[in-house]
Formats: sequence, structure tokens, C-alpha cells
Amino acid sequence: MSFRVKINEERSQGLTAEVYAICRVTDHLVQGGEPTFREVYTDTGMRQVKFTLVNDSVILEPGILQYAHGNLKFEVVQQQQGNFLQRAARSAGSGESAFGTRITGTGEVWTEPTRKHFILSTMSGADSMLIDDNAYYAAQGSLKLSTHRHTTIQGALSGNGLMQPKLEGAGLFVVECPVSVHEIEMLDLTAGQVATIDGDMMLMYTATMNPTLGPLVRGLRNAARSGEGFVYTLTGPGQIFLTPTYKAPTSLA
Repeated sequence: MSFRVKINEERSQGLTAEVYAICRVTDHLVQGGEPTFREVYTDTGMRQVKFTLVNDSVILEPGILQYAHGNLKFEVVQQQQGNFLQRAARSAGSGESAFGTRITGTGEVWTEPTRKHFILSTMSGADSMLIDDNAYYAAQGSLKLSTHRHTTIQGALSGNGLMQPKLEGAGLFVVECPVSVHEIEMLDLTAGQVATIDGDMMLMYTATMNPTLGPLVRGLRNAARSGEGFVYTLTGPGQIFLTPTYKAPTSLA
């Protein structure tokens, strides 16, 4: 009898990531010629991630490790180049830690239970993604995690902040999400196509889309009439992952 039920899985080279639903298991009596008991699983809403390593490595966001076993080596690593003060400043701007926990070898790693949902995905060597603040969870050691700095005033004013976590390279990664994977909507823009989006619902997007932030319509009077605030404008080619069913805690809607 297991209290965990696997709901998602992704694999890349020697690293496998699995998402489990934590369930409450009870025995219910089944009446019949010979009474028997059957197990009934009730979802608690908690989720947990398991990493299986075979001569590979994974970098975890600090504080999420619950337990691990096997032939594993642990070390604290810098997630980007630069001195300590630069890392600390960039971390404060992006919402992510300047350090990560790298686990290398062969074995199993379990993370702390949470009520958040998870997106498992892989990137090819030509890919790079910008991720919403606080969404980064874990990445294969072959990926590079850094901080992208928005160079425009529009970027500094955006809900996603002046800086965002950036993933580059080839490998598997995991991001936290406020909604189920079934509620994620992906926009796949071709070259020249433009998307206009409220930044609160963007989970991640292709780093080459050069987002700008501004009013939906020009002019204070027109902006007031439209009832819309500032919105993102992103230009293809690229992919955008949205959480249209999520309402931020500060939302008045």
C-alpha cells in the first residue's frame, strides 16, 4: 500500500523526474458473500517530486530537499558567475536564490511536499527560457541557470520585476506552478506574430521574444476608457506558457 500516486514523468539522459500526488489511504469494508476490504485513495492536494539519478546531476532550489539515498554527492553551487555581492543583488531582484544544491551520482532524491503544481519539461541545446519569479524549482546539471536583466524601463515596471531567472542549454527542468498542468495554455507564435498579455498570467516564455511593457492604448484618457492597465507585448517566433485560470492574491477580479 502506497500513499503516493504518480501523475507525471519526464526523462533526460540519466535523470528522471516524477511528480506524485500524496493521498490519504483508508480501508473500506466491502459487503458480500465473504466480506473484504479495499483501499480507497483520497487526494490531499499535496504534491511531491522524486528525482532518480543514474550517473547524472540535478540542481535544486535551496530548502526543498526532504531526503535522498544512494551513492550521491552534495555540494552548494553558484547559479551564475560573479562575486557574492553581485549574486545577492541579482537574487533579490529575481526572487530566486543566488545558490543551489547540486546532487551528483546515482540514487533517489525526494523533495518537500507542497500544494503547488509542477511542470516537467526538457530543452534542446538551442533553447533558452525566461521564468516567472519564484517558479524555478530544479534543473539538470547540464543546464545553465542565470539572471536575465531587463534593460528597459518597461521591464523594471513589470509585475515580473526588473530581473528574471533564465535557463539555457539542453536538459530537464522543473518549475512550480499555481495551477494544474491541465490548465496551462501554450501560445506558439511564428515569426512576426505579436501577443498582448497581462504579465500576471505568464509562467515562462522563450527568452528571444524581447518583451516590452506599456499601456494597451496610448494616452491617459484612452487608457482610462479601456479599463486596462499595463500589458506585455511579445513578438515571435517563440512559445509562451500562460496560467489563464489563476488569480493573483492581489487581484481584485
